[in-house]
Amino acid sequence: MRELIYTGFMSLDGVLDSPGGGPGEDHRSGGWVFKDIEFLPEAVALKGEELAETSALLFGRRSYQAFAPVWRDSEDHAAYKELPKYVLSTTLTDEDLLDGWGHTTILRSTEEVDELKKQDGGAIFIHGSAELARTLAEADLIDRYHLLVFPVLLGAGKGLFSRADRDKRMLRLRDAASYPNGVVKLIYGVER
Repeated sequence: MRELIYTGFMSLDGVLDSPGGGPGEDHRSGGWVFKDIEFLPEAVALKGEELAETSALLFGRRSYQAFAPVWRDSEDHAAYKELPKYVLSTTLTDEDLLDGWGHTTILRSTEEVDELKKQDGGAIFIHGSAELARTLAEADLIDRYHLLVFPVLLGAGKGLFSRADRDKRMLRLRDAASYPNGVVKLIYGVER
């Protein structure tokens, strides 16, 4: 069974919204990952480490449409180019998919994501896609969280976790590290 892993930058108050400040990132504090916080390569080394484990990418529609045109031509994301990509969307069509960024499959339901996880292969990583992450967590499909928590409070914005009243879910800390710039790496496995 393949693992489904959410990876993302998060503010201390749980906001994921607009960390890079690029196209489609409209939060009033967009770019908060790169503004006012000293850049330390070791604090973001997790992103490079994840690449060795990534066998496929999964996006929600909005994140796919924001990332695909940028990442396709980005040297920093060249290793993602030929990886299989999946987009969970009820509205996206094959004509909406970007050429030149590897094979992309549209999934229409959480049941199709569950079927994808049952196939042979390595880990599937979700980048961005806060709404998708909440939906998949509610369907008990996320296996791990890789979070880089930044020392900033953003107030409003898209959050990773649902505020719905639901049964308690336990997480197991797999790895943690803190860095001189205040960033904290947290890797949690979902207990089942």
